[in-house]
Amino acid sequence: MLFDITRSELAEIFGADRLVTLPATAFPPAGADTEGARLLATVGVPTGTLWLRETGEDSGRLPLVQDVVDTGDFEDVPENAQDSGDWPVIGWLLNAHLALDPGSGKVYAFDADNETVQALHTDVSSLIQVTLRFQRLLEEFTFSGDHGDSGSDEEADFERLEREVDRIRQETGSVDPLPFGDDETSWSIVGDEIAAGQRFEGESPGARSLHG
Repeated sequence: MLFDITRSELAEIFGADRLVTLPATAFPPAGADTEGARLLATVGVPTGTLWLRETGEDSGRLPLVQDVVDTGDFEDVPENAQDSGDWPVIGWLLNAHLALDPGSGKVYAFDADNETVQALHTDVSSLIQVTLRFQRLLEEFTFSGDHGDSGSDEEADFERLEREVDRIRQETGSVDPLPFGDDETSWSIVGDEIAAGQRFEGESPGARSLHG
């Protein structure tokens, strides 16, 4: 694993009821015993920024890439994703289906709207790490106005928020360059939205400052 992440760590931050997992039986037999599948089954991810896929009611399995997109319509499919039809689709991020390559352990983003495929994470621990850090930022970041300061400086608050987003990008990128490999990755767009204050929930400190 690129990042050492445990369920107890996530539960301490978000609470066990906020963690969503995928059972090992949701994966195709060839992928059920891979490290990525084990992490998703035992550690899970916090709800919010990233959503895991639900399994089929009849099969109890995750959908496969070939069930949700036609990669034949896609341009510039990476060579190692040419035979991705049997990969399980593990989640959603923005408009992209996230699929796990059981062979390499990488997570790929399949964007049907833009007909693009991109390697988004070197392994599932990286996926959990970025989700953890962005979700924690959304829930813990406070604007100065949240403390009743009538003289709060919103511009300075947003500069501080942008620095926090940049910190996540840089510290993640030093270990796994894929999530923020360019300005167009799904996570780069999520980071831009967070820095602009667009993803704060109604009950979060940031949302109260932004929206009253």
